[in-house]
Amino acid sequence: MAYPSFQAFLRRLDESGELRHIAEPVSPCLEITEIADRVMKRPDGGPAFVFDKTTAYDIPVAINAFGSRKRMSWALGVEDYEEVAAEIADLLRPEVPDSVSGKLRLLGPLRRLAAMPPRHVASGLCQEVVQTGDDADLGALPVLHCWPQDGGPFITLPLVFTHDPATGKRNVGMYRAQIHDKRTVGLHWQLHKVGAEHHRLRGEAGDRRKPYDVAIALGGDPVYAFCAAAPLPPAIDEMLLAGFLRRKPAPMVRCRTVDALVPADAEIVIEGRVDPNETMPEGPFGDHTGFYTPVEPYPVLRVTAITHRSAPVYPATIVGKPPMEDAWLGKAIERVFLPMIRLTLPEVVDLNLPVEACFHNIALVSIRKRYPGHAFKVMNALWGLGQLMFSKMIFVFDAEADVQNVRECVWLLSNNLDPERDMLISRGPIDVLDHASREAGFGSKVGFDCTRKLPEEGHHRGWPDAVRMSDDVRARIDALWPRLGL
Repeated sequence: MAYPSFQAFLRRLDESGELRHIAEPVSPCLEITEIADRVMKRPDGGPAFVFDKTTAYDIPVAINAFGSRKRMSWALGVEDYEEVAAEIADLLRPEVPDSVSGKLRLLGPLRRLAAMPPRHVASGLCQEVVQTGDDADLGALPVLHCWPQDGGPFITLPLVFTHDPATGKRNVGMYRAQIHDKRTVGLHWQLHKVGAEHHRLRGEAGDRRKPYDVAIALGGDPVYAFCAAAPLPPAIDEMLLAGFLRRKPAPMVRCRTVDALVPADAEIVIEGRVDPNETMPEGPFGDHTGFYTPVEPYPVLRVTAITHRSAPVYPATIVGKPPMEDAWLGKAIERVFLPMIRLTLPEVVDLNLPVEACFHNIALVSIRKRYPGHAFKVMNALWGLGQLMFSKMIFVFDAEADVQNVRECVWLLSNNLDPERDMLISRGPIDVLDHASREAGFGSKVGFDCTRKLPEEGHHRGWPDAVRMSDDVRARIDALWPRLGL
């Protein structure tokens, strides 16, 4: 299902009882964060809500739109995001169909993927109002100042468009953006992100004095936010994936003052140029780890235009000590990209990146163990696979373990581990937000083999069976249970 705009998605949430409108005027400086944090911490993620009035601003603020499994699934156009994972698994299935009907079934998703490149349109909602020069004022946007020690207001749900200077390949990343003043934005694309690589390439491409074009879009079909946050290989265009997921090409319109295409259905677009030589102090920022990231130098966007709908809604989120709204975005990414992980590691049964561990600090993995050292092979492979390189602790379990059940994982790891024998320590890239690593972006990682051990792995004792009732007794009690009154 394709949404014609972010506001269309909000209407669906409203009509389904998933959205609350807040009429009381609330300040974007700290107050919205405090309200949103209390709601997002609810076990079900709480409702989405729109602040119809914010102090000193005319634009409503929408937040927590992705803050439940149901809403995150609806954002992807399905009833449950496991449907998307299943479709991608079919697309990546290595077996060659042995019948005409099987080949036709496989052809369906392949044809849809090939037929959904972004579509260039002449105009769009995002340019109903165009402001350039002194009229382009970031101070007119209700950008959230989220936490007390933040360095200022931050755009927290942006789609940042950059291009490879050699190939022209587009990247869409979700990189926070700090408002320095009415025409200046700090771009926090971290060391390992594609936006940062494009910036480095610009500096290496020859004339370092020449600014390059960047655009920041807010809103549009909610699937865009998922695609911007997704750990896609550099060769895959995020807007192509968006077309595949929404079953309709993403409409793209050319910016008014820079050479970039942005979603025509966006709520707000910020256009500007970045000088490869210019940086400004960015931060602090209360990040998704639950801690503040420090002040560091980052590139600067000099705004050339702001365009928007005639009556826009400002899409926002907050991050901080988990769980937050981004928990559901991260879980959707985990499930949707699991089939791609299995393409490289077919022995993987399931994967859980716990929300409480900020996704990249702990990975719980179950595998079909086939040979000695198999768990260590999987650890090393995951550390070499895209953004899973940031996994600080990996726990590998046998196939029957329910890695989505953290309680079961703690039981198994505490019983199945001999720390000296079953631990693997490695070094390599670490998420730059990790304040415990020895250096920014570099540190150590550890893996634990929580599987049953084989004699070849140094375990020459018998491995006990787990305590479990026999199936026939369980079946008899299942039949008797309704009469027990328990």
